[in-house]
Amino acid sequence: MKTFYSNGKLLLTGEYVVLDGAFSLAIPTKYGQSLIVEEIDEPKISWTSLNDEGNIWFEDEFILNNNEVLKSTNNNTISKRLNEILNIAKTLNPIFLNPEKGVKVTTKLDFPRDWGLGTSSTLINNIAQWANVDAYQLLKNSFGGSGYDIACAQNNTPITYQLQNDNPLAKAVDFNPDFKEHLYFVHLNKKQNSRDGIKHYRDSSENLESAIKEISGITLKILTSNSLRDFENLINSHETIISKITKQTTAKDLLFSDYEGSIKSLGAWGGDFILVTSQGNPTNYFVKKGYNTVIPYSDTVL
Repeated sequence: MKTFYSNGKLLLTGEYVVLDGAFSLAIPTKYGQSLIVEEIDEPKISWTSLNDEGNIWFEDEFILNNNEVLKSTNNNTISKRLNEILNIAKTLNPIFLNPEKGVKVTTKLDFPRDWGLGTSSTLINNIAQWANVDAYQLLKNSFGGSGYDIACAQNNTPITYQLQNDNPLAKAVDFNPDFKEHLYFVHLNKKQNSRDGIKHYRDSSENLESAIKEISGITLKILTSNSLRDFENLINSHETIISKITKQTTAKDLLFSDYEGSIKSLGAWGGDFILVTSQGNPTNYFVKKGYNTVIPYSDTVL
């Protein structure tokens, strides 16, 4: 039996523009996903995916068929996507998966699927470890994206992340702000599709050079910010820049205009988590607004 594990992710700075080389700050989360592989005698893959409560949310069987790799017994969207990922992994490493022996695979999430902490990226990184292939290449050939989520999956500390000549550059950093007790993550009750968000960004954005430079500068300043007020000013500026280039309304203006602290979207705008600042615990405010998942910063990050 082999067990693999990958961390979830949150992108604190650089959403969207990380795709175009912005210097960004990301944090691995305490929540992630495991993948357990056990050999069986039948030439098939028996796949079971468990949610954070231990309940099955997906299961299927795939037949091992020489170098064609896999044929799913199901034709739903998830089965097709998983079949594609495993085939790509097989292409990257032809000796991955033995057609004479099968495996039982069980995945287990630490977080609800709709939280957007990396259900796909943790799966990609786990399969890459299992198949002994490059996770960034597996991501590029399947889901696409900047790869910051793969970097989070592989690191246990906050990281800076940047694409340089299309090559991922992740570096561990010491980001442990003195004001972290004033930072919270709030879930917006829906999962945002990253691919849809990227498409909107590509369709809307123009003249990115100055925005990328500004966001990169904000990331550098956040890494050395030593007061909550400075941090709030920086994330407010970040929101304004991204709002302008994507032609989207900020989460604060759209949903929480009466909130006293600062609010920053994380990842694709319109869903998943936001980062909020507060002098005291803001849970009551957000619960009254219908947002019941409010998690302190220190309870979320590794």
